Amino acid sequence: MKKRIIAALLCIGMITTLVVGCGNNSSSDSDDSDSSKTADDASEETPEPEEETAKGAIQSGTVTFNIDMSQYEKGKTVRVWVPVAQTNDYQTIEDVEFDANGVDAEINEDALGNQMLYVEWDADAEPESRTASLSFHVVRPEILRPELVEEGTVDADLDEYLKASSTIPVDGEVKELADEITKDETTYLGKARAIYDWIIANMNRDESVVGCGKGDVCVLLETKGGKCTDINSVFVGLCRSTGIPAREMFGVRINDADITGNQHCWAEFYLPGTGWVAADPADVLKAVLKNEWDKESDEAKEMQEYYWGNCDEKRVELSRGRDITLSPEQSAEALNNFGYPYAEVDGEAVDYYSPDTFVYSISFAEDN
Repeated sequence: MKKRIIAALLCIGMITTLVVGCGNNSSSDSDDSDSSKTADDASEETPEPEEETAKGAIQSGTVTFNIDMSQYEKGKTVRVWVPVAQTNDYQTIEDVEFDANGVDAEINEDALGNQMLYVEWDADAEPESRTASLSFHVVRPEILRPELVEEGTVDADLDEYLKASSTIPVDGEVKELADEITKDETTYLGKARAIYDWIIANMNRDESVVGCGKGDVCVLLETKGGKCTDINSVFVGLCRSTGIPAREMFGVRINDADITGNQHCWAEFYLPGTGWVAADPADVLKAVLKNEWDKESDEAKEMQEYYWGNCDEKRVELSRGRDITLSPEQSAEALNNFGYPYAEVDGEAVDYYSPDTFVYSISFAEDN
């Protein structure tokens, strides 16, 4: 308890110095009406900026993953990777614990720095033994928008945040659109804001998309609709194609006791002279849809300003990056992202959206 109090005090001191941003505590972004772990959390209300926001709130508590792979018959090799949150500029993680029911398990790190619990049950394992749990304590402060000062240019050490991925191209029609959107802007900040505002004006949240979406930017430029990974991938792709470093974080909202279906993706862009700054147009568009707001309404515009540089306290980051190769390496293709637990049975990937093939839960116990 003493360690947690100290961590909380340290996080309070961090609030005025950190440079980042994300969304407020809007509801879950993982959707599948047939699955309790991917259904949008209907009980969660879309937040509005309140007086508490200006004070810098703090959320803290224990996140627990429970995995159950007992439904597969004996004779199959079952492998599971569970994302493990890490302490960074925006959150403090302590008391990481795991239990694999007597089977050897380990925490590994991939080439991008993401950590994960790895558990493997060989073909001789009894089906009922294939359970595991992982827990950690998180202290997460709300991050308030800093003064946005632009000085100098982007350093070469940020080149990785300008590159394309399998779902985020930075040339062709993506660059053409970015150039059109930013044609009247000459600064990094002006271009990033123009892209942010364009996305909110021209895209919409699509409730029919499974999970958080795939973030396939070329498809999204046609459909103009999706979930958080979709919408924020467009922001990242447009920023990168115009020379602004940008990245996504994948995590889960810590806003309820059962957070199994509360995965969320948020974004940042890099402003030389300031650092990493938040932009979460996906949460703006979710608030617009859930509250049936007109995009030009005062409420929507207020939300649009909040998500430009602020990040609420009710989320924990689990991983970063796209096209993920796990550690040890998975048998199937690279992961689009690592925001969900991942499993393979006899080398075949298991659908983490399906409760019939992959049983797991994520819970959050808020500190009293």
